[in-house]
Amino acid sequence: MKAISYSRYGSPEVLEHGEVPDPKVGPDSVLIKVRAVAVNPVDWKCREGYLDGILEPVFPVIPGWDVSGVVVRPGPAVTEYDVGDEVIGYVREDFLSRGTFAQYVAAPLRTLARKPRNLSFEEAAGLPLAGLTAYQVLVKALGVRRGETVLVQAAAGGVGTFAVQIAAHLGARVIGAASERNHDYVRALGGEPVSYGDGLAERVRALAPDGVDAVFDMMGGETARTCADLLAPEGRLASIADPGVVDYGGRYCFVTPDAEDLTRLSELAEQGVVSVHVERTFPLEETAQAHQLSQKGRTRGKIVVTVDWDEEESAAR
Repeated sequence: MKAISYSRYGSPEVLEHGEVPDPKVGPDSVLIKVRAVAVNPVDWKCREGYLDGILEPVFPVIPGWDVSGVVVRPGPAVTEYDVGDEVIGYVREDFLSRGTFAQYVAAPLRTLARKPRNLSFEEAAGLPLAGLTAYQVLVKALGVRRGETVLVQAAAGGVGTFAVQIAAHLGARVIGAASERNHDYVRALGGEPVSYGDGLAERVRALAPDGVDAVFDMMGGETARTCADLLAPEGRLASIADPGVVDYGGRYCFVTPDAEDLTRLSELAEQGVVSVHVERTFPLEETAQAHQLSQKGRTRGKIVVTVDWDEEESAAR
């Protein structure tokens, strides 16, 4: 099959497009014919070796954890999915090797849910990792409740887009930090925008004089510390960017594959509670360019890579 892979850590130039062996399908997995894959910041951070301390690479590594596609072969123990079912997945293992930037992916059941029927494959690919991150932080780590005020950092980004929508659905008042060019976008998601940079604390205090009940941090460092000072009594802070927040009462979160959570997220998409904004798509062979765009850190919503198929080749498999 065709796939993107890299044999050493490095810049986007280490990514190669070419033939790799087809994946083997375990008893509790399904083989997915990939239609689209979302690019996430963690993809290039893994590629550059920033997660080497927690994720062992088995080179060559196929990057990617998000996928949308069609089941072409269930494993022998699988009864939940049939050939032809459309699925989404956050297909992460505890090592780097068998990712989703490929024509086929063997995905364990614990990583999968049915694709929302109202989303395209491109939109659906953007849902799992970023959507699960937002859902698990807001619902499980922060326990956001109706009537509370939540501050969401990077509110126009991939995770932030979902966080604003989900927090609003939970009944919270949402303050979303974003660049000024994205303020209308944040409002459309259901948030009250504030600008980044110097004076952020004062701008948030102007909207919430008594402090905020919860902070969803995606920046880390001094920004996270500033946000911690904005908390009301009994307020909670969770970060996906900085493990150091535990030193001042925060909680560090790393998204977990969870079929039940992903199914709930898919249901929210079908109900129109969450939508997926795809900023740009690239073909599989241009994954390096997609990584480069992601690394600039200015993307609204999601970057998606699509997999085109030669139907004769597909039928032959």
